Amino acid sequence: MKLLKTLKHEFLAVIPPTVFFFLTFCLLVITQRLIDQEYGIPLVNFGGALIGALIVGKVVLLVDNLPFVNRFPDKPLIYNVLWKTGIYLTATFLVRYAEHLLPFFKQYGHLAEAHRHLLEEVVWPRFWLIQMWLIVLFFVYCALRELIRVIGKREFVALFLGQGKRAQP
Repeated sequence: MKLLKTLKHEFLAVIPPTVFFFLTFCLLVITQRLIDQEYGIPLVNFGGALIGALIVGKVVLLVDNLPFVNRFPDKPLIYNVLWKTGIYLTATFLVRYAEHLLPFFKQYGHLAEAHRHLLEEVVWPRFWLIQMWLIVLFFVYCALRELIRVIGKREFVALFLGQGKRAQP
C-alpha cells in the first residue's frame, strides 16, 4: 500500500513540470521548424518535445530533492527564482551534454575523443537558441512555483482561474 501511495505521489508530482515543459518545448519546436525551414535543415518533430519535457520534468523533480535548492525561503521571491533557475539550467545542461556525449563515447571509447567530436558536430546557433529558451522557461516556471509556494495552490487557482474560494485578506 505504501508503494502505491509513493508511486501515486511521484506520478502526480511529475505531471505539472512535464505538462508545462511539453507545452513550452512545443513552442521551441515551432521556433526551430521556422528557422530550419529557412535553411533547408530537416525538421524536428513534436515527439522530441515530449521526450525533452519528460527528461526536464524528471530533472526538475530530482533537483528539487537536493538540500540546497530552497536556499532563500524567507527572502523576496526573486532570490529563489533566480537561484532555482540557475540550478535547473545547470542540471539540464549537464543532462543534455551527457545525452549528446554518450553516442560519441560509445563510438570512440574515450571521453576526450567523444568530447572533441561533440564540440565539432554541435550546431552552435541551435544550441544557443535552446539555451535562451530554457533560461526564459525555467525563469517563468520557477516564478510560478515560488508564487504557488507562498500563496498556496488553492489561492493560486482561485486567482488565476477564478475557481474555488479565495482567502479573504
